[in-house]
Amino acid sequence: MSNKSCQMCDIAKTQVVRENQVLRQVLGICSSLAVTNSLNNSLVMGLGLSFVTALSSFTLSAMRDIIPHRVRMLVQTLVIAVYVIFVDLFLQAYLPEISKQLGPYVGLIITNCIIMGRAEAFAQKNPPVPALFDGLFAGLGYTAVLLFVSLIREVLGFGTIFGMNVNFLGFTTWTIMIMPPAAFFIIGSMIWFLNARGLKKSAPKAK
Repeated sequence: MSNKSCQMCDIAKTQVVRENQVLRQVLGICSSLAVTNSLNNSLVMGLGLSFVTALSSFTLSAMRDIIPHRVRMLVQTLVIAVYVIFVDLFLQAYLPEISKQLGPYVGLIITNCIIMGRAEAFAQKNPPVPALFDGLFAGLGYTAVLLFVSLIREVLGFGTIFGMNVNFLGFTTWTIMIMPPAAFFIIGSMIWFLNARGLKKSAPKAK
């Protein structure tokens, strides 16, 4: 396996698993609470953020040597905003119902800490192609968490998966599951589980 392939694999493992932006860095929480009552919404939001993070990281990495340090935050925000506008216009044109359901959260991708975080932590210090993959896998790690949370919430809250009825047993759906506090508790439980597992692995074994 080439060095570049190894680097891409390492970036993927780091961003999706080891340093997941939601579960490890605790970023992107607001949208995680707001849109995860539906798998459709979560998938679109996750893919949209992955697109913006990947291309903004690529662009900012390619421009890193010509951007004056004192205005880099302004340039980063401008580049991110351009890609967010592309995503917003695409959703309005081709997925109007989902665009309407997501509402202002598409536009608020601009303020998502994951995008700026990858731009500052990785894109400013690395070549464009690794920056592209770093942003892509950071977004996919975020998407994976959103889909897991929304699967639980949609099944228990609506009795559906991607809008298709799976409530064959006729169980009573839980109203709390379609409200943001449900996502807060689910994500909190996931973070607690991962931290507890990590502490258990790192604890010295008793002789």
